[in-house]
Amino acid sequence: MADNHQSLVEEMVNLKDRLPKRQRYLCDFILKNYSSLGLITVKELSEESGVGVSTVMRTIHSLGYSNFNDFRKDIYDESLTEKTNSKWKLRDSLSDAPENKKYEHTMVRMSKESVELLDKSLNEELLENFDKTIDMMSKAACINIFGTRPYKPVALYFEQLIGEFYPKLRQLSHDSEIVFDKVLQIEKDEVLIIFAFEPYTERIIQAAKVAFDLGVPIILITDHISCPIINYATAILKIEVSDDKFSIVPTIALIEAIVIEFGKRSSVDSMKKLNKLEKTLKEHHVTFSY
Repeated sequence: MADNHQSLVEEMVNLKDRLPKRQRYLCDFILKNYSSLGLITVKELSEESGVGVSTVMRTIHSLGYSNFNDFRKDIYDESLTEKTNSKWKLRDSLSDAPENKKYEHTMVRMSKESVELLDKSLNEELLENFDKTIDMMSKAACINIFGTRPYKPVALYFEQLIGEFYPKLRQLSHDSEIVFDKVLQIEKDEVLIIFAFEPYTERIIQAAKVAFDLGVPIILITDHISCPIINYATAILKIEVSDDKFSIVPTIALIEAIVIEFGKRSSVDSMKKLNKLEKTLKEHHVTFSY
């Protein structure tokens, strides 16, 4: 049972990897959905998660609860706390609109949903970890970046933006086959930024564990607190994602904010390098100017 110093969600994150497979699966389900579970019954949780009632009971016993009602009350209280602490409220979901509503242009609908996801992502925990991320990057001897599958382009975009004024970067995303070779070269005074979103790849989880074992600080940008890399990360930037549509808009907004804030920390050097780059590109006719 969660104590005064650790929430139930935090305890579940720390404990789940030591539980049997089905109990671990149930913990992941709860961590992804606890804010919408409400006062769910044992049977409903069993049916919605796809595990047996006995697995549900064994799991709550592993978490220190003698009965389901106490567990349900704590998880419900935490969901209310999360909603209350958020500085920005999620607007009415588009899915709540009547089925017979008028057709809405895809561009309009996607724009609205992107704004909703951004609003829901912005909370005190994200802001705290954002500031922590900037501090870690500012102190690091080198910034290493790793993203796989659909988020490899995001990792490359991040490198492109920050690389315009900051040279101490290492991109690990180009060839995941040799990522372990590269991770083993990272020193403790560097930092590793990982983009890990469902479905998580074995390669990125293994790379994070290797870096963690080496004592390398990890900044994790992810979608769920059930992400297997959570326990390896020093700073966690959790971004809301759509349940039924693929969108990287919140992630792009986050990394652009990181680049801007990081650039401010070294504004004099950053502006000198950007001005020099602009001048060089013009002189060599790379960019057009009147």
